[in-house]
Amino acid sequence: MKPIVNTKMFFTALTIALVVLVLSACGGNTATSGNNEKPSTDTAASNTNAKSGNESTAELVKSEPGGKKEGGSVVVNIPQDLDYLDPQLAVAAGTSEVLFNVFEGLLKPNEKGELYPAVAESYDVSPDGLTYTFKLRGGVKFHNGQTVTSADVKFSYDRLAGTGTGKPLNPAFGSVQSIEAPDASTVIIKLKENNSSFLTALTAAIIPSGYEDSNKNPIGTGPFKFKEYLPGQRLVVEKFADYYVKGVPSLDQVEFRIITDPEASLLALKSGEADIYPRIGTEKLEELGDKFTALSAPQNLVQLMTFNIDRKPFNDIRVRQAINYAVDKDEIIQGVALGKGTKLGSNLSPVLAKYYQEGLENTYAPDIEKAKSLLLEAGFKDGFETTLSVPSNYQFHVDTAQVIAQQLEKIGIKVKIEPVEWAVWLDRIYKGRDYDLTIIGLDGKLNPYDILNKYLSDAPNNFFNYKNTTFDQTLKAAVTEVDDAKRVDLYKKAQTILTQDAAAVYIMDPNLNVALNKKLAGYKQYPLYVQDLSTVYFTE
Repeated sequence: MKPIVNTKMFFTALTIALVVLVLSACGGNTATSGNNEKPSTDTAASNTNAKSGNESTAELVKSEPGGKKEGGSVVVNIPQDLDYLDPQLAVAAGTSEVLFNVFEGLLKPNEKGELYPAVAESYDVSPDGLTYTFKLRGGVKFHNGQTVTSADVKFSYDRLAGTGTGKPLNPAFGSVQSIEAPDASTVIIKLKENNSSFLTALTAAIIPSGYEDSNKNPIGTGPFKFKEYLPGQRLVVEKFADYYVKGVPSLDQVEFRIITDPEASLLALKSGEADIYPRIGTEKLEELGDKFTALSAPQNLVQLMTFNIDRKPFNDIRVRQAINYAVDKDEIIQGVALGKGTKLGSNLSPVLAKYYQEGLENTYAPDIEKAKSLLLEAGFKDGFETTLSVPSNYQFHVDTAQVIAQQLEKIGIKVKIEPVEWAVWLDRIYKGRDYDLTIIGLDGKLNPYDILNKYLSDAPNNFFNYKNTTFDQTLKAAVTEVDDAKRVDLYKKAQTILTQDAAAVYIMDPNLNVALNKKLAGYKQYPLYVQDLSTVYFTE
């Protein structure tokens, strides 16, 4: 078994291959989605000298003159309830973003999108890329005081890989053949085939061996431990005093308060009842003026309008193309995101600059006559009526739906907008695939395979009902391809196929806006759908 490289060398290589190049993306507005491929429905490391994500040198939000004050409690507004407390069952990105503070895997991402050691301290990879051997960090404890051992990792990842059932809970673990724990500090994972994206899967949560109560009393290894959950109201976490990173976290308690109404969320911030409002709309952020710290940066997210391709008339590519030609993305970006959005042409953001296929965003330049001609060819001379279902807790998507409805009316398509509660969206639309059209935001991952694999014909989270054997073959070839240049080309080809098939209307990657209490500092923005409170602190 050959060591991959030492930490410093590994991170250099990983940065070239996987790191999210945030500076390459442009504007965008409040993220309103909550999707992991799961989405809201459907949301690595080497050697002992590696830094943890908490020790990253990335610049934090600067505080006013004054030192760091330990302790204190903060309230963070979130627009949706959690679907599960069990991190291995959760499918909503909005759930994963808060559980990020409670759970960790062998590896974890930092705010640059790089993978760092967490429960693992180091690892080796065999020359054929099929065997990963991890050494665990000493002294890592679960929130119940129990020391983490290889048995816990094996239990957690066996569950995700479905090694006992044949049905993986997480598709990213589908290539796992076996997981062994030869001693208390060693884990050996063997793959059925080479998988270029496997390292990112190892950010998945580790829970105690044999533990079956994660959905009521979750136990992880993160900087905060579970305290209380009141459905529809709040999730409260508190400082884990035995966290293995010294001095982290600073805060004593964090309450993620569920406020589905954006206006109510804004009032809570203004009144001092809340301290952090992530994914705040651009207009609301500007309304706050200089009374709060305002942050806005690109994120790795795709806002799109999806078709239920199994349902007529969306099973006709000409109808899907007509709708793409009728939608003016620039108008949406200016009107809804106030200019802060990066126009997209497929299901990948330019934040992943290495893999991003440029030019696709111009494939369906607005052309009303072309759209009408395609509808005529498809047998819809006078258009048709349809329903656009939108999660009502995401005002950004609701506003987008209103603009699109007006645009489609120009080609004779009459759109009824159906606001649906988040739980209904997850159950009926995402899981049940019962809809005509919907607008959602799909959160990004650290590699393109984990973003694009929801379009595989047999993917359980393929709520578009998209099927294309060429796409399937292309994407599966990409994940096993060892030649870097060829792998990049395959991912770009996969994006192009989605665009040519008009698999959806890919709109934009909106900026992530955040408003914070001016007494807070240390907040980090990630190119992932997470809220990391471990580095946030009050100033004197």
